[in-house]
Amino acid sequence: MAVKMRLQRHGSKKRPFYFIVVADARSPRDGKFIQKLGTYNPLTVPATVQIDRQKALDWLHKGAQPTDTVRRILSFKGVLFLKHLLRGVGLGLFDEAVAMTKFTTWSAEHDAHVAKRQGAHKKARMDSRNQPVVRKVVEAPVAVAVEAEPVAAEAPITEETKAAE
Repeated sequence: MAVKMRLQRHGSKKRPFYFIVVADARSPRDGKFIQKLGTYNPLTVPATVQIDRQKALDWLHKGAQPTDTVRRILSFKGVLFLKHLLRGVGLGLFDEAVAMTKFTTWSAEHDAHVAKRQGAHKKARMDSRNQPVVRKVVEAPVAVAVEAEPVAAEAPITEETKAAE
């Protein structure tokens, strides 16, 4: 049985909210699932993700294949980095204490970066609310009169010019 980690859509029309679940690959998107790992709300800035790292890590070790979106979410939350570090521990490249130290430093830097983005977004929203509304008036194009060059005086029509025609 192929097992996938994927999103299960909830929420109303045009207001998506997702559960991150582990399900059989043959089951429908919003159908039966094996275990719920967390939630994902794409409407907030940045997107709100709550996930149980340990459960997700266990399912990755068991061979569950994440979909593309879930893979990005797991990468954002550090689950894939933690799996990578634990693989290094298994290969004997370093011990578990070093792996956890690397993960905690990465996690602290990542949380600071996310908080910075949230602060910048809040500031931009507040600035846009405090700005007076300026409406641009679009004027219709005005026809510009172009002075014509003086036309050279034509020669009067004579009998000779009539005969030539």
